Amino acid sequence: MSDTELLNTPLYDLHLELGAKMVPFAGYAMPVQYPLGVLKEHLHTREQAGLFDVSHMGQVRIKGKGVAEALEKLVPVDLTTLPLMKQTYAVFTQEDGGILDDLIITRWAEDEFFLVVNAGCKQDDIAHLQQHLQSFELEVLDNRALLALQGPQARAVMDELAPAATELRFMSGCWSTITIDGNDVDCFITCSGYTGEDGYEISVPAAQATALAKRILAFEQVEAIGLGARDSLRLEVGLCLYGHDIDLTTSPIEAGLIWSISKSRRAGGDRAGGFIGADVIFDQIDNGVSRKRVGFNIEGRAPIREGAELVDGKGNVIGKITSGGFGPSKGGPVAMGYVNSEFAAIGTKLGALLRGKTIPLEVTKMPFVPQNYAR
Repeated sequence: MSDTELLNTPLYDLHLELGAKMVPFAGYAMPVQYPLGVLKEHLHTREQAGLFDVSHMGQVRIKGKGVAEALEKLVPVDLTTLPLMKQTYAVFTQEDGGILDDLIITRWAEDEFFLVVNAGCKQDDIAHLQQHLQSFELEVLDNRALLALQGPQARAVMDELAPAATELRFMSGCWSTITIDGNDVDCFITCSGYTGEDGYEISVPAAQATALAKRILAFEQVEAIGLGARDSLRLEVGLCLYGHDIDLTTSPIEAGLIWSISKSRRAGGDRAGGFIGADVIFDQIDNGVSRKRVGFNIEGRAPIREGAELVDGKGNVIGKITSGGFGPSKGGPVAMGYVNSEFAAIGTKLGALLRGKTIPLEVTKMPFVPQNYAR
């Protein structure tokens, strides 16, 4: 996609004003970093609070009698018992067990749900929902922006912006008014994010997004953060990036996401199956898979990037890195990827091919740094 075809979020002009370096991402012009730089942006988020523009992601409202049961045919989670204003992580599954996208679902009302989907999959996801949920009211909320305020000081900032939201705990949400330029604006705020830190995502009318962002950035503990630091933050806490660590060719079981399948929806559960690809996924749970997603401790300081081949002690290729880079909080390189299942045990020593050399690494548990969600 050429620069002239790129879409802009409502905060585009503010990014330029703040000196952001803009890059194409999922069809949008997005800030990869600001003058502070990726390393300092990363550490600032871990230590204080960072503000991210995630307005490129899709926001969708689905409403209608029986919509919970209908949505359950597309995702392997228990939505009928999800409490009001609570969230759940989910994946859209395919017939072959692959992942169409991962998303966050919030129950707004008894028969109403709010979905946040990935930007790169947005159009496919909407088409998927429209195909399977034709009898329900579906609204794409393209008149709203989405901001993420992340880090240990995020709660202190929110206490001044929307005190009701400071009562929220991880994966819960509420409607609250935030005063922006003297006007009370209705925002939907969730205690969630993709950095491993305590924080919030704020769905705000697009017309007020820039004013809200400026108000948040006026707090001394808040800095604007770009995609570069967002990627290193999520990688350090072992979170998947769609299109890299999970995609149409990976199943939740291969990806180590069995926890995203509610126990009631698994074989033997009260409401087992009924979702697309259930038989394939149940077979994988029972009989195992040929490859698994794992994390790696890497010897030395050189980052191992996506696409690097992994080899066993005899030099046989047994896997590939899907996400890799430098972890500023860890103080060294971090990476995850897929290996043949016989090499997936913690402590297994392997090698990564880097510019003609074999870099030693070892399979390790994730996350690489502790997650600090407020539960």
